[in-house]
Amino acid sequence: MVLTRVFRAVGRSTLLEAGASSVGQHGQQLVRLPLRRKYTYRSGALKPMPEITPFGLFGIICTVIPGLLIGATISKNMANFLEENDLFVPSDDDDDDD
Repeated sequence: MVLTRVFRAVGRSTLLEAGASSVGQHGQQLVRLPLRRKYTYRSGALKPMPEITPFGLFGIICTVIPGLLIGATISKNMANFLEENDLFVPSDDDDDDD
């Protein structure tokens, strides 16, 4: 993505230099850079409207909350498994504040 921006900038600068050498009457450039936008085709015709997602915010909420709950359940089960098999047992040395 960064490289495409660099190459586009280099291409535009070379077009501008070429256009500066071919300046016509009243200081106007004969070479015009194409102005490309996200909502038009190369021919200049407008693109159709994008599809609208019917359940935008509701869909996000219905995806994120179950994902968090499933992730929390998996991590809780893995912590219990590690502790039962003595693979990871928290040390009791941290509780010596008394």
